[in-house]
Amino acid sequence: MTLFDENVSLVPAPRQRWSRATVAGVWALAVALVVLLVMTFLPTAYVIQQPGPVYNTLGTSTNADGVETPLITVPEEKDSTTTGQLDLLTVQVSGNRERTPSWIELAMAWFDRSRAVVPIDRIFPAGQTTEQRNTENAALMSDSQLEASAAALRELGYDVPGEIAIGTVDDAGAAAGALQVGDVVTSVDAVAAANIDAIRAAVQAAAGKPVTVAYTRDGVAGTATITPKSTEANGQQQWLLGIGLQESFDLPVDVKIQLNDVGGPSAGMMFALGIIDKMSEGDLTGGQHIAGTGTIDADGNVGPIGGIRQKLYGARDAGATVFLAPESNCNEVVGHVPDGIRVFSTATLEQSLTVLQTIRDGGDLDALPTCGSGS
Repeated sequence: MTLFDENVSLVPAPRQRWSRATVAGVWALAVALVVLLVMTFLPTAYVIQQPGPVYNTLGTSTNADGVETPLITVPEEKDSTTTGQLDLLTVQVSGNRERTPSWIELAMAWFDRSRAVVPIDRIFPAGQTTEQRNTENAALMSDSQLEASAAALRELGYDVPGEIAIGTVDDAGAAAGALQVGDVVTSVDAVAAANIDAIRAAVQAAAGKPVTVAYTRDGVAGTATITPKSTEANGQQQWLLGIGLQESFDLPVDVKIQLNDVGGPSAGMMFALGIIDKMSEGDLTGGQHIAGTGTIDADGNVGPIGGIRQKLYGARDAGATVFLAPESNCNEVVGHVPDGIRVFSTATLEQSLTVLQTIRDGGDLDALPTCGSGS
């Protein structure tokens, strides 16, 4: 039992006041929480590139029916006992115009060396929907498989004839009314149409002056004199005829490539190496885990690709110890090679084969070109 003196007043203890430092800390925390909340929902103008799935061109992939099938199939395959891998690499894009990454996601990606924050316009051009981009990338993948097949077969000694036809004609373009869909271009200003790049180079060399385009239409030869129209791309002036070109080949061997849900042209070189491996005696990899990237044309020229830093990390994470990089991407490679992987540069299919043969035969790897050797 507690007794109280009725003549004694109880006075509550005074409340302890926060120091100025504590008050400032509380306000700073509140402001930070508000900023984080706003940044979570505030739209951005960037997307994130990160390593995507890795596929062994000598292995299998899942087809549209969910069945595992060989990624590359050739008649009378000569090499079915390979113990190594030839990996093609992909890059995933997080975000699109309908849903961009939050500022918090961008901040996390900024400090991750395997990911890159890039302006959305670089991946999704203004006015292009995600569906349109996917369709374009699927067409580029189809073209790269055809070019890779032609390059591989030519490297193996096959005769692979090809032609360049007009696939589209812009109604407002320079060639409207002069050229038609289906015309086969044979030369521009007497420069043989060896490939699409040769045609484009001949048009640019004219610097806006009229060019003479030789073609065949339904088997009948003809010419058209066209004045290219000027446009600007990436800050540089370009001259256009307003036509879309398609290169086709008469392949002497039925090469089939099965790869779903992957777009773009950057797997071309690895497709070509995979085809050569399967159509050649012995193991081209020497039992090594090799990855690489690069576009390729029918003449075996290896071209640059995007997202090579992400592909380097994707290769490392997949267990590859050797990486084949396009020579034209070397400036993006130097200083960004993850530990545990060795990079060799290449400009042609023949150079790529030299690297593989040197590895297989236990040759001098230090003699091979790398991105740090001034190649």
